[in-house]
Amino acid sequence: MRSGILLGKASIAFSSPVYIQSCASVVGSKEGNGPLKDSFDMICDDPMFGEKTWEAAESTMQKEVATLAIGKAGLTPGDIRFVFAGDLLAQTIASSFGIAEMGIPFFGLYGACSTMGESLSLGAIAVSAGYGQHILCATSSHFATAEKEFRFPLGYGSQRPLSATWTVTGSGACILGAKPPHPRNTVGSSPLCHEEGYAAVTGITTGRVIDFGFRDSLNMGGCMAPAACDTIRQHLQDFDLTADSYDAVITGDLGLVGQRILLDLLKQDQIDLASVHQDCGLLIYDNDSQDTHSGGSGCGCSASVLSALLLPKVASGIWKKILFVPTGAMLSKVSFNEGAPVAGIAHAIVLEHIPKTKEA
Repeated sequence: MRSGILLGKASIAFSSPVYIQSCASVVGSKEGNGPLKDSFDMICDDPMFGEKTWEAAESTMQKEVATLAIGKAGLTPGDIRFVFAGDLLAQTIASSFGIAEMGIPFFGLYGACSTMGESLSLGAIAVSAGYGQHILCATSSHFATAEKEFRFPLGYGSQRPLSATWTVTGSGACILGAKPPHPRNTVGSSPLCHEEGYAAVTGITTGRVIDFGFRDSLNMGGCMAPAACDTIRQHLQDFDLTADSYDAVITGDLGLVGQRILLDLLKQDQIDLASVHQDCGLLIYDNDSQDTHSGGSGCGCSASVLSALLLPKVASGIWKKILFVPTGAMLSKVSFNEGAPVAGIAHAIVLEHIPKTKEA
């Protein structure tokens, strides 16, 4: 039986690494024209993904990314013990109508745009405790479904303030396992079966819901930054680390506005993250040419960047250790319309390069 060690108020250090067996990413055309266009597994020029509704399109996208991840690991849906997945839509219908159709025991999650962090955390706990040899973690978002759910009809043509982010049409998925991935078990080339080693989850810090009283649903970065600050601070305290312990600390989708707020808040706690901080919402788009205002957002933002960029860098050893901190704004159309504040949450995942000479 594998196990972990409880640290501080909110963290777990796993006694043995939880290996990333495979990962996959599927995105839309806007994302496919951005800086990471050569790193995604699939770019679909049809925003409807062949379906009749935006919601069905997102379900299809998430099912496609799950199928890719499972196939790249040389597995079948029957080999997956559990799936932890979620999205931004009410009752998480993109996941329940998509991945759930694959017949895998299903846990539906809602952590807003932090859902990939929640999924990886629960998946790693399940693997570490011996409750599944292979666990699927996935999430998605779609620009049109998010606008329909939370903002205005697309035909309305409302103006967006400069603090607004652009919801990523994208999906990401990972397979977690107790043992390192083996090249014989993968289909085609896999950046996670690198000759130098593997990527693995070695620790987590679970975030708290932080309410700073923000009520501006078009400034998601401002709503989420206090939660990112709280989780990062708690993580460093629990693990007795400093910011320079990591090659990179990468938040989910704070964007330009949220990044500035985060760095300012951390400085108040004597934590200088400026030299190592990056944000998935700033990595996925070229703001100068793609006019996304503050950057990218949505569940699929951090999930697709994780799969396309971050994990391959860790597996190859370019990065030895990073902290992945997906961020989420906890609101619904009901709570927003009733004037409730938009609270935030963030979950931290420690991703480490495991050399082949030190395989578990």
